[in-house]
Amino acid sequence: MALIASAILSSAIGLTTAYATDLPQQSDASKQQVGDLLKKLQTGYAGAKSLKQRRFAFDDLMEQAPEASRIQVRQVDAGGVDAELIWPARLHHPMGKRVILYVHGGGFFAGSPETHQALAGSLAKAASSDVLLIDYRLAPEYPFPAQIDDTLTAYQWLLDSGYENDNVVIAGDSTGATLAIEAVLRQITLRGPLPAAVIAMSPVVNLLPQDQQDGASDPLTASFLSDDARAAYLGARSPSDPRVSPLYADMKGFPPLLVQVGSNDALLSDTLQHAEKARQAGVDVTLQQWPGMTHQWQLFPFWLDDARQSNQKAAEYALQHFSDRPKE
Repeated sequence: MALIASAILSSAIGLTTAYATDLPQQSDASKQQVGDLLKKLQTGYAGAKSLKQRRFAFDDLMEQAPEASRIQVRQVDAGGVDAELIWPARLHHPMGKRVILYVHGGGFFAGSPETHQALAGSLAKAASSDVLLIDYRLAPEYPFPAQIDDTLTAYQWLLDSGYENDNVVIAGDSTGATLAIEAVLRQITLRGPLPAAVIAMSPVVNLLPQDQQDGASDPLTASFLSDDARAAYLGARSPSDPRVSPLYADMKGFPPLLVQVGSNDALLSDTLQHAEKARQAGVDVTLQQWPGMTHQWQLFPFWLDDARQSNQKAAEYALQHFSDRPKE
């Protein structure tokens, strides 16, 4: 039904799903796992009203996750941006040839390498690459454009450290995907070297307030995209400014783009519209719509089978686009 619903929605707003990746229907086990996750989220966010309380609630939620295994981690200063350099434990080097620059989600005001290490570690292992997981500055202490500045600073540090741009993939989840896209758009404007590809997991492409018409809102969406969260990041800037909302940006010249979105994501229609707009601008877009998944499900590979599978798909996409692919 999810794929049928996607086709109906696409037809209604003039899109095509010809470039989407067909995925199996959601299993009963998957439905149960998503239901359990939503209950966990609702419990974790109960009573968390302010940005600071919601930041701590997110930290507490992710502390319940098992620690990442079979990875090695080194704290680095990426040109003034704190970060973790992560690589598979089976590889005995602190810095290799391939790297994923990972930008965590969290509504621009929450999240850290600690909350996202499991996701970043799963990508490192599956893609046989390094992952630079950055600890960018957060709102409201640091509003736009600090987060994009930090992302580009870390990207330049990777290039200065010996990684070739065609062996760098930039990835992010939720608002981290927003920052990844916007950082590359700015790099295009600066005429700088572009990464090999971008991976956008449940991207937030439109910061304009809107009705949650595409499925019930979950606690993460409600927290990360609340009015106070947007205001803390945007300040006086218009939410339709293409420098903050990729939906309104010119995507011409953008590198290959993987978009993952859940069929129950409250932001589904905006995501589909942006993917189609990018495709029409000449971008090589791969769209994966996951049946039954809510916003940012990829963050929970320890609780959701679909998260493990979608993270594997993301890693495979990175492998396909690194110029120096590992030997089979």
